[in-house]
Amino acid sequence: MAWVVLVVSGVLEAVWATALDRSEGFSRLLPSVVFFGGLGLSMSGLAYALRTVPVGTGYAVWVGIGAVLTASYAMVFGGESATPVKLLLLAGIVGCVAGLKVVH
Repeated sequence: MAWVVLVVSGVLEAVWATALDRSEGFSRLLPSVVFFGGLGLSMSGLAYALRTVPVGTGYAVWVGIGAVLTASYAMVFGGESATPVKLLLLAGIVGCVAGLKVVH
């Protein structure tokens, strides 16, 4: 169960990171609310998962999921370029995160 919560928390990290950008310095209400809600849920899920998953592994998985999803979202919807090198590096992060789960 901790791994499922950890993955969902990683997804929520991408939600709050994207909402932070869209909040324009907390000057827009809805993205600001999504940021704080997503942040609270993401951190709570991470804290729960770290009760059974080692902190180094859990944090790396959480950050990796959030980073890949945030960067991917920015490439698809935010106008950030999706170069072959960027895609290869993001795939490397996914591979490393999967590897951490396998060796756990």
